[in-house]
Amino acid sequence: MNKQKNRLTQPWKLMMLAAVAALALSACGNETNSVTKPSASPEVASNGGKAEVTENEGSAVRMFKDWGGHDVEVPNDPKRIVFHGETTGDLLALGIMPVGIMQASISGAVFEERMANVEDVGFPLNVEKAIELDADLIIVANNDEEQYQKLSKVAPTVTFDTFATLPERMATLGELLGKEKEAQEWLEKYKQQETEMWKSLRASGVSEDETASVITFYPGNRLFIMLAAGLPQLLYSEGGFKMTEPIKSSISEGVGFVEISMEKLPEFVGDRIFVLTPESEEAKGDTKALIDSALWKGLPAVKNGYVYELPINKASSDATSRQLLLDELPQLLMKP
Repeated sequence: MNKQKNRLTQPWKLMMLAAVAALALSACGNETNSVTKPSASPEVASNGGKAEVTENEGSAVRMFKDWGGHDVEVPNDPKRIVFHGETTGDLLALGIMPVGIMQASISGAVFEERMANVEDVGFPLNVEKAIELDADLIIVANNDEEQYQKLSKVAPTVTFDTFATLPERMATLGELLGKEKEAQEWLEKYKQQETEMWKSLRASGVSEDETASVITFYPGNRLFIMLAAGLPQLLYSEGGFKMTEPIKSSISEGVGFVEISMEKLPEFVGDRIFVLTPESEEAKGDTKALIDSALWKGLPAVKNGYVYELPINKASSDATSRQLLLDELPQLLMKP
């Protein structure tokens, strides 16, 4: 079980598989208002997950040091890539269509239809399926060494930190896939668009001193404040919203989310609240119960009409979803 990072980027699709749900919440305690610090990342991740590539001139392969510290001989120009992680849209942003993915991770995503014909390799990644797809490169978003050893016998396999920041992920993928130029150009264009978006919102009356928070429910009436994945990464980017003190404190602990009790909600939420609506009917019911409650109606953001709902699968961390959020966020904030 990978406990390198606590993940809750797409919990409702993952709940369909008990093992995936366990992975998503493995770092969460069962008591409310729990904050769990993930175990130390591999040494290679200390530089932001940036890979080390050694290439011999004229060779069809090169050495690549992955997130888990493996030295892997990878093809210079891989054609049949299996990607097993939560940020599949990163590859699409680089113009790459993998031959195999974890289909459950893109259910409801903004790019789901574009990948309808890509083979599902399941969870855990099905080794036989990888063989069938004749993969020449496998990218996996965990550090399960037992799984890694099995997969590495099928094709060159690298571990990849999908919980890293967008610039870190795109730079690493650019190096791994021989798309350095494309990755750099994409990041430069994205940063320019992000900067212009914030300038436009400031001109429209969104104050630079305002705080924001993102909440969502997990089945079992579990309320989470999202901190470092998906929408929060955009909201707290340079020029964006400020964090409330409890959120700032939690992020400094290195966690991606924090589970809280209902009573703690007023301490965490900011001037603007973003509600990620889940896919689970049970969690949808819990969300409605909160919104109908006196506690919720008493929050300043609610009284001021500064509450915004967004489907959780439209607010993912991957590059393709993030690009579309640049259009979606102003529309949400400027709604009358």
